[in-house]
Amino acid sequence: MLRFKALLATLVVAGVAAGVATAGVTQNDVNQTTAFSVFVPCANGGAGENVSGTIDLHILTTATVNGNNVSGKSHFQPQGSSLLGEVTGDTYQATGVTQETFKGSLQNGQFTDTFVNNFRIIGHGPGNNFLVHEVTHITINANGDVTVTFDNFSADCK
Repeated sequence: MLRFKALLATLVVAGVAAGVATAGVTQNDVNQTTAFSVFVPCANGGAGENVSGTIDLHILTTATVNGNNVSGKSHFQPQGSSLLGEVTGDTYQATGVTQETFKGSLQNGQFTDTFVNNFRIIGHGPGNNFLVHEVTHITINANGDVTVTFDNFSADCK
């Protein structure tokens, strides 16, 4: 929620400073290399191990202020990776997509935010793939009441 409030404040100030009713910002980083480390519990014959290295991410973010509304989206998708098991030296690939969308009113405070994460660390051979899935959502009405909230998270080895 703090991320949204900071983004909302930035967009409002930018819109007012520019003196425009409609403002849109798109940032498209086609290939950003990021250091990455995760514990894969099913790796190393079921004993688990840390898998680390780098991931090349495609990152797309948008934000729009239009009239009395603000909305945006973020999208993170691995485009390549170089990941190694720290014990076995096995190689892994990162796949999946993580995205978030939000929409809010600058008049009455209504707000919705949905976050979806489908992230996979895929190893060679059977039984060492680590799958993370999460969906979270929040809806706030014009009175400031949270009317919907949920977080559905799972992490599995396949």
